[in-house]
Amino acid sequence: MLEARAQYLTSTLADLYDPLTMPGPLLRAHQELDRAVDRCYRPEPFPSDRHRVEYLFALYEKLTAPLVAGAKPARKGRKAQRAPSGTAQS
Repeated sequence: MLEARAQYLTSTLADLYDPLTMPGPLLRAHQELDRAVDRCYRPEPFPSDRHRVEYLFALYEKLTAPLVAGAKPARKGRKAQRAPSGTAQS
């Protein structure tokens, strides 16, 4: 992908990633990357980008759920008392 983008150094990312005018070599590089990612997670390709993203986010949620469940809840005790501004607290 980086090699494909290097062919268009004077183009902005907005130009390169316009779905109507994306250069062929860049499009093919992204398609190859998508296929490689697909093969990392399952034998058949995802039917669309949306399915790929939904699958990856679901996997992320499954992997991070134990971290969220183990997080300590915020303490609901006394709030720290502050001295009014301009006065010293002893």
